[in-house]
Amino acid sequence: MKNTIVSFLIMASIWSYGQEDNEKVKNAVLDYVDAFYYGDTTKIIRSISADIVKYGYYRKKDETVYAGEPMSYRQMLDYATAVKKRNNPAAADKHVKKIEVLDYQDQTAAAKLTAWWGTDYLLLSKINGNWMITHVLWQSPQK
Repeated sequence: MKNTIVSFLIMASIWSYGQEDNEKVKNAVLDYVDAFYYGDTTKIIRSISADIVKYGYYRKKDETVYAGEPMSYRQMLDYATAVKKRNNPAAADKHVKKIEVLDYQDQTAAAKLTAWWGTDYLLLSKINGNWMITHVLWQSPQK
């Protein structure tokens, strides 16, 4: 009986730890999307690595061909600052924000974000105990 209780406590502890990491990964992705929706640069600093590699494919409304474009850490901060200046949080509240943690391990994780601009696939690393977004690949919505 004692061994069963100890085994149960160990398994519960492992499950709890995994759930905690799952939530931390989700929160890092939430910081990412909220930084762009609300113009909060502190969320970029908290959850996005300064060494971020971000590349996206977008298609203008009247075109059928996608164009590719990188976005640097500095450009992310500048974009968030511009959003903050527009000061329209009510509009941001209406935007779609769906986060799926696809997988996570001790040091790495993958997530999918659906936002107003399209779909982002994010890779995260645990850096100094914090989940940080290191890579983003995205595209605008399909027609």
